[in-house]
Amino acid sequence: MNPKMNPKRMPMKNTKNNSFYDKIYAAVCLIPRGRVATYGQVAALAGNGGAARAVGNALHKNPMPGVIPCHRVVNAQGRLAPHFAFGGADEQRRLLEAEGVRVDGGYVDLRLYQWRNQ
Repeated sequence: MNPKMNPKRMPMKNTKNNSFYDKIYAAVCLIPRGRVATYGQVAALAGNGGAARAVGNALHKNPMPGVIPCHRVVNAQGRLAPHFAFGGADEQRRLLEAEGVRVDGGYVDLRLYQWRNQ
């Protein structure tokens, strides 16, 4: 992992969900460039597979959007976030396409681009 993306070095906001949010941010940092993961997949990696909505909340509060690549997270159908917190869906699309991920009609083909964290 890139040392600049080391979640242990990231300043986190003091919230009651701090520990879980830290795990979410760490999981998102594992998603390689040119790949995406779903909210549910990130929740499972963070230790709570049923917390996909909490992942969305955490990413919306991403303290370091240039470091924690929240643009690599999509919904279970591959849809981009309609209200991507850091510039809207157009910015999420731009960031993904810059990494080689094809976005068609606001969707990413998960068969081609989903990260299989094995």
